[in-house]
Amino acid sequence: MKKFIVVMCALVFTFGLVCGAGAAEIKIGTLLAHTGPLKEFGPNIQNGVILAAKQMAAAGFEIALVHEDSETSAIPATNAAKKLVEIDRVVAIIGALASGVTVPVAESVTIPNKVIMISPASTSPLITVLPADQGKDFLFRTCPSDALQGVVAGRVVASYNKTASVLYVNNPYGQGLAEEFKRSFEKLGGKVLAMVPHDEKAAESYNAELKKALAGKPDRLCAFSYPEHAKIYLKEAIEFFKFRRFFFCDGTKSVDIVKAVGAKYLEGQMGTAPGSAGGEPYVIFNADYKAEFGKLPPLPFITNAYDGTAVIGLAAYAAKVKGLPLTSTNIRDQLRYVANPPGEVIMPGQFKKAFELLKQGKDINYEGAAGSVDFDKNGDVVTPIEIWKYKNGKIVTVRIEYEIKR
Repeated sequence: MKKFIVVMCALVFTFGLVCGAGAAEIKIGTLLAHTGPLKEFGPNIQNGVILAAKQMAAAGFEIALVHEDSETSAIPATNAAKKLVEIDRVVAIIGALASGVTVPVAESVTIPNKVIMISPASTSPLITVLPADQGKDFLFRTCPSDALQGVVAGRVVASYNKTASVLYVNNPYGQGLAEEFKRSFEKLGGKVLAMVPHDEKAAESYNAELKKALAGKPDRLCAFSYPEHAKIYLKEAIEFFKFRRFFFCDGTKSVDIVKAVGAKYLEGQMGTAPGSAGGEPYVIFNADYKAEFGKLPPLPFITNAYDGTAVIGLAAYAAKVKGLPLTSTNIRDQLRYVANPPGEVIMPGQFKKAFELLKQGKDINYEGAAGSVDFDKNGDVVTPIEIWKYKNGKIVTVRIEYEIKR
């Protein structure tokens, strides 16, 4: 009988609910990419959510998790979000990853139903000013806008190139990053020769797009896409066009790309991505992640997903000690109270300490694994931008930029 119970708990966990979820005080959904062009990222980002929920439970606050696959596509993601909201009755969703998924899900499902959505990875500038959320305050993110990443990317490329072309995924993420890059690059004297979009669905070939992008013989080709797109067109650029000078972003910060293209063709080539502020919070998170799952992969947004789950749990606990029903609206109203200054600093894993302070009526200020989670009026945060490169078949950090000058 004991063996049967253990097996059942394992099965329940596999399908998304923390074992013992019957005692859970809130239910959180994840809407991450396990298939589609971003499938490389989803499982590890989900582990960040699982780690935060497990630590919350150890501190005395049970969270049930329900996991859904966005498929990196708007229609299936919207259907999955409807299930999470209407059937599973989650108070919050961590997701999605692609901005082209987050925007329609927020507009059609979470905002109309007054459910919190915190994206750990959607960087499109559109999210800051999304009309559907203005005055409603249900859409947040724990990653910076590409208004920041684009500035840094433009500055880096301008430091060693005079011309560039951009091949980008045709959705709010790719469009926003490409436009911000162009503005930054040309402000510094560079010239963007071509801005070439491609479809969100991965294609068998990108020969036509590459012909347009490389026609003017740019010094650099910016690959502002996702791994499943880029690993195809990078190989084609190298094999058919004899072009090997690329620049990457968070969407193409990928171990799968190294495997598909070959480390020697990527050696020393650089990119940008939302980064971690480092310091003690990141050190703590890194150690906890390794203890739970093994090595922390060099992939983006794992820390951001952890932080999103952490602030939801802390906000829910703050609502609880104030005697408020644990509705999405009441939890939303506590997010800035637990995540923004003033208050005693709480770092990753220090949830028991946080709960004690909240019970005493004291202010807390969560400092996350990715950086400060200080939500502004639009639900945005400002975290550092990482400059990274491919080296010996691995992804390594070159430096972190904390102050972004436009």
